[in-house]
Amino acid sequence: MVQIFAHRGFSGYYPENTMLAFQKVAEETVADGIELDIQLTKDGEIVIMHDEKLDRTTNGSGWLKDYTLEELKTLSVGVNVKGFFPRQTIPTLREYFTWVKTTDLITNIELKTGVFEYKGIEEKLIAMVKEFGLEKQIWYSSFNHYTIAKIKKLMPEAKCGLLMDTWLMNVGAYAASQGAATVNACSYFCCKEGVAADLHAHNAGLQAWTPNDAKLMQELIDAGVDVLITNYPDIAAKVVEK
Repeated sequence: MVQIFAHRGFSGYYPENTMLAFQKVAEETVADGIELDIQLTKDGEIVIMHDEKLDRTTNGSGWLKDYTLEELKTLSVGVNVKGFFPRQTIPTLREYFTWVKTTDLITNIELKTGVFEYKGIEEKLIAMVKEFGLEKQIWYSSFNHYTIAKIKKLMPEAKCGLLMDTWLMNVGAYAASQGAATVNACSYFCCKEGVAADLHAHNAGLQAWTPNDAKLMQELIDAGVDVLITNYPDIAAKVVEK
C-alpha cells in the first residue's frame, strides 16, 4: 500500500509547518505521516520552518538563523495563507515531539542544511529523538547527503532518505552505497519509469514530492512510488483507496 505523508502538515488548507497544520493531519486525514523541516536558531534551538528566510510565511524578515528563539516567537506564521486561523507561531521541535508522541504518525524530518550547515544540528536532533523515545517514528531526509551520512553514523538504524531534484539514473546503487532507505525525489521529473524498480532492486524505496492533483498522484502510483508527500493528503487518500 502506498503511504501518504502530509507535506509541512496539512498545508493545502492550513499554514504550513505550524502546530495547527500538524494537528489537522491527525484530526481530518488518514495520512500515515507528516513531513516537516528543521533549522537552528541563533541560540541553537531546533525550530520548524521550511524557508531559510522569514519573509514568505511570517511577518518578520531576514534569515531565521540570525534570531533567537525568544525573538522568533514574537512573529506570526501564516501571513501568506488566506483565511481566518488562530494565531500561529514558529514551532520548536520539542513542542512538536510532545504532541506527535501521543499519535501513531511517522514524521519525516528534513534537515535544512543545504544553504547553511547548522553545525551540530544532527547531534541535537538525534539526542532529542532519543529523549522522547521516538526512534521508530522518525525518518530523516536532506538535500545535503553529508548530513545523512552524519545521521547514519550517529544512529546506524535510522531510516534515511536522500532528497533529489534532478533527473535520476542508476540511483539504486547510489542509495545502497549510502545506506539510504529511500530516495525522496521531485515528482514532476524525477520519478520516471524504471526509477522505482531500480530502487526496489537495491532494497530502497521511492518517495515523491509534492504531487497535489489526483492525476499526477495516480501516475506516480502506477510508476511504483512508495510514498506520496502531498499538501493534500485528503485527495491522496481517495486516489490510493481507488
